[in-house]
Amino acid sequence: RAGPGRRPRLVLLLPVALAVALLSRWTEEAAFSGTRWPWRSARPQRVGCVAVAAQGPGRVVRVLVPIAKGSEEIETACITDVLVRAGAEVTVASVEPELQVKMSRGLNIVADRHIDECAGLDDWDVIAIPGGMPGAERLADCRPLVDLLKRQRKNGKLIAAVCASPAVVLADNGILEYDEKATCYPAAKFKQLLSGSCAGWWDSPVVMDRKVITSQGPGTSLQFALKIVEVMFGDAKARELAEQLLTHRA
Repeated sequence: RAGPGRRPRLVLLLPVALAVALLSRWTEEAAFSGTRWPWRSARPQRVGCVAVAAQGPGRVVRVLVPIAKGSEEIETACITDVLVRAGAEVTVASVEPELQVKMSRGLNIVADRHIDECAGLDDWDVIAIPGGMPGAERLADCRPLVDLLKRQRKNGKLIAAVCASPAVVLADNGILEYDEKATCYPAAKFKQLLSGSCAGWWDSPVVMDRKVITSQGPGTSLQFALKIVEVMFGDAKARELAEQLLTHRA
């Protein structure tokens, strides 16, 4: 019974009853749909091209690095080393009959697979191409690799190329779009190839346009690899690796 100075019991019980009803309904919906409790929900993540690895627990970023006789060893090492540090699964693929490949300055690198073993797969998150001559020409002449790059482009997945490869591998095979920005090693013959197939040569260590990252040469290879990390793993991971490697980002 309500008396002077006392609130009716009904007024006190209504908020409690409402909370119990809402909690019960949420529990039923969560059990049916598998939804997490709101106070335990994961921190929102950016999706799309940026921070692909954050799209789900256990998400592995798979990177293909094709090499040929005469590919540039500094660029190959920077790509593979930085991406492995970031947590990617990197596969080095030889376009030659043998797995052991002699690079442009005589260093021998043993690939993980032949390109034919990789060409039938469409689940590469990134195809990252080192430069070097005549390595870039041998990569450009590899039909399984070119077909794979065209499918990668069609599927909207990331392609990255450095040094001679943006011009010799991508531009010369019609993989770049006519209004796309790109860069490459600043030699006249490479600039001319870019000018004939896209928006021309851009004087920048690293250029990203749409789903293509390009860079200029051995001296920009760390920044090139870190840009791939930024796109696939997020800005924080790229910044962390740059600090560990005592370098800067482009």
